[in-house]
Amino acid sequence: MQDKYLFEYAVLRVVPRVEREEFMNIGVILYCAKTRFMQSIFVIDAQRLLALCPALDIEEIRAHARAFERICGGKDGGPIGELDMPSRFRWLTATRSTVFQSSKVHPGFCTEPEAMLQTLTEQLVL
Repeated sequence: MQDKYLFEYAVLRVVPRVEREEFMNIGVILYCAKTRFMQSIFVIDAQRLLALCPALDIEEIRAHARAFERICGGKDGGPIGELDMPSRFRWLTATRSTVFQSSKVHPGFCTEPEAMLQTLTEQLVL
């Protein structure tokens, strides 16, 4: 029987007007210490985002997502990307009051972190 690994994840969202607390989920980040896995997936649906906020700069959102992915992967992520994996995950999921935010971190158990990331993306973003 395959072991189950503890993982942590957060939903990544766009909050066009922070004071209204309205948001749209656009991605998921998953971290599993035991398997040394950390990855994020983004699905940026410009049409849906613009329906929520017509003044939103979609290219800015895409740029934030690309920066997030670079830090998550540790490659070309600047000073934050040079931190160890747990520190990068904590930094990426820290509470912010900006247009690009993450949910609270949630735990779970899985046998395959990459498959779980796909499942969470399908359930929470698509």
